[in-house]
Amino acid sequence: METQIPIHLIVLLPLLGAAINGLFGRRFSEGTIAGIACLATFIPFMLSVQAFLALQGGLERIAPAPLFTWFASGGFKVELGFVIDHLTSIFTLVVTGIGFLIHLYSAKYMEGDEGFYKFFAYLNLFLFSMLMLIMGENLILMFVGWEGVGLCSYLLIGFWYQENANADAGKKAFITNRVGDFGFLLGIFFILYALAETGKPMSLSFTDLQANAGVFAGLATTICLLLFVGAAGKSAQVPLYVWLPDAMAGPTPVSALIHAATMVTAGIYMVARLNFLFVQSPMAMTVVACVGAFTALFAATMGFLQNDIKKVLAYSTVSQLGYMFMGVGVGAFGAGLFHVVTHAFFKACLFLGSGSVIYALHHEQDIRKMGGLFKKMPITAWTFLLSTMAIAGFPLFSGFFSKDEILWKAFANQTTLVPGWALWSVGVLAAVCTAFYMVRVFCLTFLGEYRGGHNDHHGHDSHGHDDHHGHGEIHETPGFMTAPLIILAVGAVFGGLAGLPHWMPGHPTNWFEHWLSPVFTAAEPLKFLDNTSLELALMAVSVSLCALSAGVAYYMYAGGGQHLPAQLAARMKPLYTLVYNKYWVDELYQAVIVSPIKAFSRFCWRVIDDGLIDGALVNGTAGVVNLSGRLVRLFTSGDVQRYATVLFVGVWVLLVFWLAR
Repeated sequence: METQIPIHLIVLLPLLGAAINGLFGRRFSEGTIAGIACLATFIPFMLSVQAFLALQGGLERIAPAPLFTWFASGGFKVELGFVIDHLTSIFTLVVTGIGFLIHLYSAKYMEGDEGFYKFFAYLNLFLFSMLMLIMGENLILMFVGWEGVGLCSYLLIGFWYQENANADAGKKAFITNRVGDFGFLLGIFFILYALAETGKPMSLSFTDLQANAGVFAGLATTICLLLFVGAAGKSAQVPLYVWLPDAMAGPTPVSALIHAATMVTAGIYMVARLNFLFVQSPMAMTVVACVGAFTALFAATMGFLQNDIKKVLAYSTVSQLGYMFMGVGVGAFGAGLFHVVTHAFFKACLFLGSGSVIYALHHEQDIRKMGGLFKKMPITAWTFLLSTMAIAGFPLFSGFFSKDEILWKAFANQTTLVPGWALWSVGVLAAVCTAFYMVRVFCLTFLGEYRGGHNDHHGHDSHGHDDHHGHGEIHETPGFMTAPLIILAVGAVFGGLAGLPHWMPGHPTNWFEHWLSPVFTAAEPLKFLDNTSLELALMAVSVSLCALSAGVAYYMYAGGGQHLPAQLAARMKPLYTLVYNKYWVDELYQAVIVSPIKAFSRFCWRVIDDGLIDGALVNGTAGVVNLSGRLVRLFTSGDVQRYATVLFVGVWVLLVFWLAR
């Protein structure tokens, strides 16, 4: 079957929007700028829907002829071509759909900012890079998009660079990702090495790589672990997760875009796209699953005591990404990717909801200074509540289906080198922590009494705009901001319908996993325990523990036990201090990595560069030449009599020397 869908426009239109706003936006009105940016996102979304329907109609993939050959060297050729298959179609819908809603929200949130046109240019460029990453037909194009989202994250996290903390957060994200990207690049080099050693065509097209997957068997573990280093950086896994919480320094829509639709899902996508490599190495799969499980629990514990509403959601994202890696690590690629989709809905809704709260409270982010907002901001409160229930795994909400599927597959897997029950136990503990800290955030933000400043409070927001009204005028945010919340909340509630489990009546197969099955043919031999009764029993245990955790959180922060947090903090002060300070990981990195590198850099600058190179070599050479010139000048005065005297003396010296011999 042929199709005439211009899928290259899905990638290129956001780039065009970025170019127009970036080059000429200074001359446009804010409405024109936002309109161009939103249109450059909405049209790709409609094209993505059209492509999805074409695939549903029977097409295996949409792969028009490459636009042109990018470069060629000998037998190695890279073409600029884009492909949409069953896996790509899911990601393009998420990236463009949620990206459009974030653009729409941003039009009001960023209103009046002096960098309005740059902000939307960066947003469009971010979407272009992510779409290049997921739609590129070869590994080189994926890497270009991979680097592009890293650049855009730096630009957007440090958007308000006038404050050093924001600029530092952008640099931290950029540098941390460079560490991971080095591993990714080495993985690509090893793939090329394996192809060269076996005499296979030097093609990095995903189709050709899968066809030649057998040649990588000897190097599969090395290649996959190096690629996973890149994934750990981009998708914020231990030990490279430290950049993501600091990414909250950027505007809230940026946080939603990074955490829900772009950037952090890139690592999951890469592992899923190269599943034919990862399934060849049980060791690599085990590392992916174990790192994911540990990250899920480790980050969840750090969410307990955070007081910045965006920081709580940031650690939540790190934790949920751990779930996704645990899913793909045990070979349940469909389950891991389903959690990517459901997480995109409820996490985007949570971040944009927190942005509405921050906007209404004149850029206050401390949940200890909130409270009682349910009556003042009912739409934001309800959408936040529904998304909280989804991420906490409340039965029949989207997060319940995707998270439970990962937990069961982790328990039932027969691929990894660690027991399934161990992965399941860690995953359940992380889920229990998630239910607790998300209910805590909701209670402190929306329930009880308002704990902020007085009604006559005036402040200065992080945009640099003056507040013209006090906190007594707190009210619901405008329609441009609430409409995306409502749409995302609907997805958070009903998104699970796309992946109903096999044990539900009338659904013998999971539609989402069935849709992706053509992409994961290499993973079909992987074995999972088949025991519906055990699956339901384990689900009942995890749901009960999460419900108990949520109930305890409600009692402690909105019920009769509001005295307990302070008492527990006093009784367990060492543990409280440890968790509150996020295990001092950033301080450890500062002491062990950052400070020694800075000290070595200063040594290289002052001793080697200034002292040896500039001092001894450059300046020293110049000094020698200068001195020799001065000495020669003494004998080149232009006085003929002096020249004759020197010549006479010289002849006598030579004569005396000859006679003495």
